[in-house]
Amino acid sequence: MFYNLKLSFIFFLTAFFISSPESPAPKLDNIDYAVKLNINANIYVPVPFTVRDFVGFKNFLGFFESGSNYKKVNRFGYLGKYQFGKGTLKMYGVRNLSEYRLNPELQEKVFLMNVMRNKWILRREISWYSNRYLNGTYISESGIIAAAHLSGPGNVKKFLRSHCNPDLDKRDANGTSISDYLNIFKDYDLEKIPAIQKPKRN
Repeated sequence: MFYNLKLSFIFFLTAFFISSPESPAPKLDNIDYAVKLNINANIYVPVPFTVRDFVGFKNFLGFFESGSNYKKVNRFGYLGKYQFGKGTLKMYGVRNLSEYRLNPELQEKVFLMNVMRNKWILRREISWYSNRYLNGTYISESGIIAAAHLSGPGNVKKFLRSHCNPDLDKRDANGTSISDYLNIFKDYDLEKIPAIQKPKRN
């Protein structure tokens, strides 16, 4: 993860931000998110991915995962803009990891394939639970897909079918949870992306 929850990031879904007299946050009509970079000072950086379609979704997720850095490799060996693991990449036919890191087009294709596959795996959960609250957690299709990117579709399926039992709210190594991603990436329009069991790389 590019931003660790322990570093106290906060996302705001309005165009106005809480600020301090020392560092007032900008009031920008086209900014929907700000990242709080310091727990002790109200220093915010706007995140300019506000169109709530698939492009906005993938760019915000990529920014969140790696700072939109196609060449990034984290300490756990996750690679690229979307921080995929070696096992996931192998499933999509990626064998040469060095080539993958240097190929933004391939990274975007693999991300799209993963979204398609996760939409198929979680198609029932998307149908059953989208646009409602489960145990105080708001559920949307894009939140479900983002959570599957974080924790895998199997863990997301268990969490949703438990009606968001906190004991099943899996966290990654940085402490980011399924419910965090359900909230951060909610309500993007992914309707045009098909659910495909075995997407092919064209």
